[in-house]
Amino acid sequence: QAPCERVVRLPVIMASEVEETLKRIQSHRGVEGILIVNNDGVPLKSTLSAEQTTQYSSLFSQLSSKARSVVRTLDATNDLTFLRVRSKKHEIMVAPDKDYLLIVIQNPNADEKHV
Repeated sequence: QAPCERVVRLPVIMASEVEETLKRIQSHRGVEGILIVNNDGVPLKSTLSAEQTTQYSSLFSQLSSKARSVVRTLDATNDLTFLRVRSKKHEIMVAPDKDYLLIVIQNPNADEKHV
């Protein structure tokens, strides 16, 4: 499956920094995919297939929005800074920013021999 090729034009310096950061994250053991999604859930950059990109970006932007709402409801002066969801097969980490979400999908069992 080919990675999703949707790209948003960023200033050259910013794009270079983003690419370097994505390469660094991707090099960690067990990382299976990285997405950058805007606040509307639209994928801007992805290393996943188009189908996976659509699914993860939609579902995790909704989950992140709901989690942020819960945090703010509990304490109006607080905000969501990080969200981690772990299942038997994956660990999905979401780092929300003002305009974007960084979503990293990782295999938490990547270092085990019988995977």
